[in-house]
Amino acid sequence: MTTHSRSTGFVLGAATVAMGLIAGVYYIFACCVMPALARSDDRVYAEVMRNINDVIQNPVFFLGFLGALLLTAVSSWQLRGQPYRWWVWTALAAYALGFLTTVAVNIPLNNDLANMNDPTAAREHFEQAWVAWNVVRAGVSTVAVGCLVRALVLYGRAEVFSPSGV
Repeated sequence: MTTHSRSTGFVLGAATVAMGLIAGVYYIFACCVMPALARSDDRVYAEVMRNINDVIQNPVFFLGFLGALLLTAVSSWQLRGQPYRWWVWTALAAYALGFLTTVAVNIPLNNDLANMNDPTAAREHFEQAWVAWNVVRAGVSTVAVGCLVRALVLYGRAEVFSPSGV
């Protein structure tokens, strides 16, 4: 393997891990957090979601959230000319859709929730839309993970069977 191919493989692997972590966040919200909160009264629901929205804004989460996008973009550039680059491009497009959904829908809903005083009105405004768009984010980020895994497998096969492979 050349140094370039090692860095290419590292970036693709890191993109896959970061994407998996973010897909997992959206998945756990869809499967556990939001259904559990749905059982709560309006005051508890609004308070817990406000707390989650506060604590999720931390460097570890942002590393994965932005890292998945940036690492996938870098990987797509590094793999230009490779036949399996389309898997990475598809992953990038899918995650970009989820990223834009977060920025355009979920974050504004979070901000609205933070600024509303009446928990019943806040929940009515927030819950249904946020949950639906989170499912979209979970779906597209899961597609992105699958595409990156496929690219990683194909990259690994190409490295093993290439003349420079070990």
